[in-house]
Amino acid sequence: MKEVIWEVPESRVHRVLKLEEGVEMFVRKFVWFFLMVPFFWSWVMTSSVDAKENPLQAQVLDHAGKSYSGAQDPSYLDYDLALRKYVADRILKRFGIALDPKIYSGFDLLDIEALFKCKKSEESFDHFLKIFPTHP
Repeated sequence: MKEVIWEVPESRVHRVLKLEEGVEMFVRKFVWFFLMVPFFWSWVMTSSVDAKENPLQAQVLDHAGKSYSGAQDPSYLDYDLALRKYVADRILKRFGIALDPKIYSGFDLLDIEALFKCKKSEESFDHFLKIFPTHP
């Protein structure tokens, strides 16, 4: 009996392999998406729960996504004051340094906090506070 060998054109083999790769890639993306959705959802929920526990943080988050017409915009001034109070409270809790939120801008307080985090143990806090202008 004669042995029959089936020959498949090479282009068909490539198409089948590409189709298998495409299905495999789709399954990977599909699984990755459904693994990441619960992670991000829990992160969003945790952020909102944290904001409810800290009223100062909630005041800052109330301004999220808003735009302002300038530095004298009343909404911006409310946001800046809320940010100042929140960051000054964080600095007090973490470093034990009480800063008056009325004499530093909100963004200066954020910079001060970042510098305090990087400070060496032998450096004094006053050294970093001299860098920033105060606004009485």
